[in-house]
Amino acid sequence: MDSTGLIAVGAGIAALGVVGGAIGIGMIGSKAVEAVARQPEAKGDITSTMIIGIAFAEVTSLYALIVSILLIFM
Repeated sequence: MDSTGLIAVGAGIAALGVVGGAIGIGMIGSKAVEAVARQPEAKGDITSTMIIGIAFAEVTSLYALIVSILLIFM
């Protein structure tokens, strides 16, 4: 196996971090919907906390994507 193949395998493994972010965002969204269903009067607080959590999960996915792109082109 040459270095090009190993780089592609490494980039593919690094890109798997995006899956974790997607699962995290889905879980955050589902728990926020459950929380609003239980306490509708706290919708504003729940929504703002949900958006912050989604931002952290999305940044983690972005880091994984950037690492995989860097592995391919560097």
